[in-house]
Amino acid sequence: MYRLKIITSFSSAHNLINYQGDCENLHGHNWKVEVEVTATDLDKSGLGIDFKILKSETNSLLKSLDHKYLNDLEPFRNLSPSSENIAHFLFKELSARLNNSIVKIVCVTVWESDAASASYYE
Repeated sequence: MYRLKIITSFSSAHNLINYQGDCENLHGHNWKVEVEVTATDLDKSGLGIDFKILKSETNSLLKSLDHKYLNDLEPFRNLSPSSENIAHFLFKELSARLNNSIVKIVCVTVWESDAASASYYE
């Protein structure tokens, strides 16, 4: 079994719903996103998945969040756009795009600061 990881980022604004404190107010983050996959085998080039494919699919998805107000976007209209919920959303979307008989998304971690992150895995 092989484990591969990419790290990328996006910027956006949000406010937490049903939260009492400063984060209920509009604010922004420069989010860092880690995507981890496992591969049960390697292709003829010796790759579990080409990092270019993993980065491309992840960054394509992140474009829909980048420089946006997350609360206005469909996935978060009725759901607080917390780091936890963003990680869950990215995990589900990337799994639908990339999972196959060899490659599987195993964890997505979303960092809202250098000292605070949330991960989603199944």
